[in-house]
Amino acid sequence: MTKFGEFMKDWLYGADGYYQKYKAIGKEGDFYTAVSSSRFFGGSIANYLITLIDEGTVPEDTLVCEIGAHKGYLLADIVQFIYTLRPSLLETLRFGIVEPFENLRKVQKEYFENSFGETIALEHFESLGSMSEKSGFVVANEIFDAFACELVYKGQMGYVKDFTIRFEKIDTDIKRIAEKYGIIKGEIALGYEEFAKELYNAFEKVEFVTFDYGDLEARNDFSIRVYKKHEVYPLFDEKLDIKEVYKRADITYDVNFSHLIDAFIGAGFSKKAYKTQLLALVDFGLTELLDMLKNRVPENVYIREANKVKTLIHPAMMGERFKMLSVTK
Repeated sequence: MTKFGEFMKDWLYGADGYYQKYKAIGKEGDFYTAVSSSRFFGGSIANYLITLIDEGTVPEDTLVCEIGAHKGYLLADIVQFIYTLRPSLLETLRFGIVEPFENLRKVQKEYFENSFGETIALEHFESLGSMSEKSGFVVANEIFDAFACELVYKGQMGYVKDFTIRFEKIDTDIKRIAEKYGIIKGEIALGYEEFAKELYNAFEKVEFVTFDYGDLEARNDFSIRVYKKHEVYPLFDEKLDIKEVYKRADITYDVNFSHLIDAFIGAGFSKKAYKTQLLALVDFGLTELLDMLKNRVPENVYIREANKVKTLIHPAMMGERFKMLSVTK
């Protein structure tokens, strides 16, 4: 039998795993993200970065870096809005992506070349462990829900045999984490602590901002699910054929932000903010950016973009379901 965490890691990142190859996001893909919903998501982050530079928190020559960049849309949107809001910063800032997969590095490079020509020199890093930078502003969107996890249920943990999940003896470390966060039924993320330590060691000074879906408290139920062509299938749905979707569809679960925050604090970071995506984007200047757009474009263009932004901030959509965490070193 295989521990579920190992099974999930192979599902997503193993040979021919789901994330090994480029996957479309949006109408043609399996799921939507904030990035695919509106460029003002990246624009708001760009505006926040400029605010940090103006107040002296981030130097003008910092490395602006994305982790889990997929095709590179988010970082490219950040670059585009910096050009619009403060073009002089493009002469001093550096831009990079942490990407372990060579095929995705190629896709990202091509996208930046098509978008910016030779204006932006995109840097690639194979891992956080390979980095040694003075200053960084690092952003990640929906990466922690893609970390492998173990499943726990009534003092036992999940194992997989012949694509069937069963619960048996729990590991000591998993039991400790489950007890710490009061999880009787649900997921225990793997790798948060290692990620936080690697990020801490990669930069002398860094601001990290991440968005993901989840809550501070575990809900004591399985949130793990499979996304295929915008259809959602709970992992334990009797109608779901795990063998059929294995490595062919995305598998994800809600982030336990208490666990994630503790991992960063344990690595030496200080927590700056934890809030809903709605509040975070408004604080980052989203409404001001929309006002700027309204004064520069025809009304029909403004209405179209404003409707896209609603997906990001409407409480019934991404606004409340998604959370933002920022930490600093």
